[in-house]
Amino acid sequence: MQKRDKMPRLWIQKTGLKKDVFSNQLGIPPKQKIPMSLLNRIIAAKPGDMVKNPSKIGKKSIKVTPLLKKRAILVRNLKRISEARKR
Repeated sequence: MQKRDKMPRLWIQKTGLKKDVFSNQLGIPPKQKIPMSLLNRIIAAKPGDMVKNPSKIGKKSIKVTPLLKKRAILVRNLKRISEARKR
């Protein structure tokens, strides 16, 4: 068995993500948390569909694009990682 190289400690910071782009796309202020229910609806929808926002913050209806869906998946995964670290 080969040993895996350790991942760099701050690998997500080195990816060059654009800050607050996803929250701006949803119409949610950058300081507020994005609800998991909205993320799950975006991920479950097909590109081109309109999704109704179940929360009271942000846009009421959002058109799902392939890029929006990718960003939603990334945000959901990062939320899960941060929740797991808090335990």
